[in-house]
Formats: sequence, structure tokens, C-alpha cells
Amino acid sequence: MPTPDLVAAELTLTGRITAASNATFLGSIDDVAVVYKPIAGESPLWDFPHGTLAHREMASFLVSQAMGWDIVPRTWLRDGPLGRGMVQLWQEQDPSQDPVDLRPSDDVPEAGWKQVLEGQDDDGRIVALVHEDSPALRRMAVFDVVVNNADRKGNHILAMANGHRHGVDHGLTFHTDHKLRTVLWGWLGQALSAEEREGVERVSEGLRGGLGRELAELLSPEEVSALALRCERLRSAGRFPAPRGGMPAVPWLLF
Repeated sequence: MPTPDLVAAELTLTGRITAASNATFLGSIDDVAVVYKPIAGESPLWDFPHGTLAHREMASFLVSQAMGWDIVPRTWLRDGPLGRGMVQLWQEQDPSQDPVDLRPSDDVPEAGWKQVLEGQDDDGRIVALVHEDSPALRRMAVFDVVVNNADRKGNHILAMANGHRHGVDHGLTFHTDHKLRTVLWGWLGQALSAEEREGVERVSEGLRGGLGRELAELLSPEEVSALALRCERLRSAGRFPAPRGGMPAVPWLLF
């Protein structure tokens, strides 16, 4: 967890991310750059209880930690200039890398990439939504199944210069109904690797101990039970699931 200074020291706002649908600010704590999302700035949603998105972001971080893959940057809850909210360490991306991209459909590399779908761009050209075929993104796709991520957009995947991939914006997670909407469908039906199965197992084991107690303070009992059931189903199936239900399989917008 974060050091006491990051929890208690003054959080100073330095800017606002205006593209976000909820109030999202850039800030600084003792010269450490952070993202701050106050609960008071969360927009009401028809399918998620109001005022719970910060808790879902925190719960996502805890599941990421349990998996051992460092997908979600360090995250915690604390008071700030606009009240209590979620605070997350800022991550500096490598602008030269695009783990998810739109490319002309006749220009998709045969190796190293997975195609998700085709469509038309604003100029009527046929383009393909693609993502890199990497262990880092496979792990993120498994994580999204486990937390039932309803909003894995392309720009919610941060490319680090060292090749690591962080996932951010996890407010729409842990619903009891199936809500999985993601751009990471490239491994549909493929068997999980031993490492991926072990990550899911670590969450299942954690739910019977400390992780379960921590999540009980952030989610409803029904949401924690649904998380356990998703882990069990994924372990039993042993492969990446297919889209199901009447909701779109990908978020809108894609990025």
C-alpha cells in the first residue's frame, strides 16, 4: 500500500483531464504525480450504484495485486480538495507504442497482432481494430474477465517504455450481471496458459482470506460472490470466453 505520506500529505491539484466522463484531476503529493477522482464528481449511471466507482477502482487494484501481474497502478482511497476519492500513481507512457490500434484492413501484420473486428472509418475506408499479441495484454484480458470490466477501451491501456502494460479506469467493474466489454478479444477460445490459470487461482485463494476481507469493505456481498463465481468458471473452462448476452461486446467509444 502507499506510504503514509501519500495518504496524509496535502494533495494539490495541477490540472484536469477534460476528456473523462467523471471528474478526473491531475495532482501532486510531495512532488509525486497522481490522478485524483473524487467520489463527488462521479456521474450517475443507470446500471451501477451511484458513488461506488472509486471503490471499484480500489477493488480492481487489490485484485491486480492478488494476481501478481502489476496491471493496475498503485491505487488508494483518501481525502482530497474535493472530498474523498480514488488516487492513483501517474504513469508516463511511451508515445511511440500503440498496443491497440485501428489499421487499414489490408495492412494488418500476420504475426504479433490480433484482429478483433472490421468497420468503416469516417471516410468510408475499411479498417480493422487490432491489438498486440503479447503476454502482457493476455494477462490484462484475463484480469478483465475476472473483474467483469465493462469499459476496456484502447486508451485505457498504457504502454510503458520497458514493455510493461498498465490498465487504468476501472470504475465500471464487479457488476453482478455479465458486463464484459473490451477491445481485447483476440484470444477468444484459446486455452489459458499455466501462468494465467495460476493468477486466477491466486484470486480465488485470496477471496477466502485477506483479499476477501478487504473487498468486503468496497463491494457488496453479492458482488464479491459473483467475483468468486467468475474465477471458478474461468478456471473450470480453462480458456478465454466468448462474448455473450445482449450488450455490445466492445465499448463505445473504442478509444
